[in-house]
Amino acid sequence: MSTRVVCISRAVAAGGEHVGHLVAERLGFRYFDDEVIALASETAGLDPAVIATAEHHTSLLTRLMDALVAPPMKIESYLPKRGTAEYYPPEARPPVAPPREELRRLIQQAIGEIARRGEAVIVAHAASMDLAGEKNLLRVLVTGSPRTRAQRLWLTGRLLNEEESARAVADSDRERQRYLERFFDVREELPTHYDLVINTDQLRIEQAVGAIVAAATA
Repeated sequence: MSTRVVCISRAVAAGGEHVGHLVAERLGFRYFDDEVIALASETAGLDPAVIATAEHHTSLLTRLMDALVAPPMKIESYLPKRGTAEYYPPEARPPVAPPREELRRLIQQAIGEIARRGEAVIVAHAASMDLAGEKNLLRVLVTGSPRTRAQRLWLTGRLLNEEESARAVADSDRERQRYLERFFDVREELPTHYDLVINTDQLRIEQAVGAIVAAATA
């Protein structure tokens, strides 16, 4: 097998997360996404609530690899001890969020470390853009039409009506495009940014997973 890392970019409600999990299982790779990052943040002593406003929780990835291999951080007091009174107890830290540009730089470093270790499926975090040009990499886009994706949000009961679902999809797509433009100077996302594009309007989950696994093991 030549592919060591599979990066799955996905539009909201396209099913990329589910596809990523199944691909990781089939390949025997580790799976990285926000759920794993949230777990790692606890180990690393990070507060996900503080980071949530920065970049879709992705700044939690900054300490992902260290969190997985190291014991929990020892937290130093912010002020010298005076008796037993402290502004922050040992188990708590004040919320401090680094600037967005710094967060993105740290995210890129963490993604690079994951890629160097290999045997990983990375969902989201613009990993396909970060690692473009690397060897033994498969970049996949999982997408679908706005109409289909809005229907999925509505039918799963996550939103109240079709209009609200359509607005949520449009907002997510617009935010995603702004993210790519800001950090990667990509003003228009193209199929040629990826090695494989999966349209889940037409392909079932099993077909999508099969296509990715086949490309990764060819």
